[in-house]
Amino acid sequence: MGVSDLVASAKARVENLTVDQVAAELESPDVVLVDVREPAELTSEGRIPGSIHAPRGMLEFHADPSSPYHMAPLDPDKRVILYCKSGSRSALAAAALEDMGYRRVSHLDGGIVAWTEAQRPVEGREPVGALT
Repeated sequence: MGVSDLVASAKARVENLTVDQVAAELESPDVVLVDVREPAELTSEGRIPGSIHAPRGMLEFHADPSSPYHMAPLDPDKRVILYCKSGSRSALAAAALEDMGYRRVSHLDGGIVAWTEAQRPVEGREPVGALT
């Protein structure tokens, strides 16, 4: 089984949300939006306003209340929506959180690429051609 099979399996078992569905859910203060991309991706592509950052490689540690790396906003009883660049890592991440007991988890299918193509707001993006 290859990674594409793993992603397809995850997408078949988790809730896949559209950009409009995520935008509507973000109107609720009870939603936790989690960006699972790597730190460099946030700098180059920005992030969805209000999201917290929990890189995919640390997600399970950040999501486990018994872990010293736990992030308080990650709570198995809250509505958690994950996103990445295009929707593969976030689907895998949503499946992992379901395995950990999170009951109200989903992901943004198409990721931040779909979000920006729909002209939704993004913050923290480095301007094209910016000097570093």
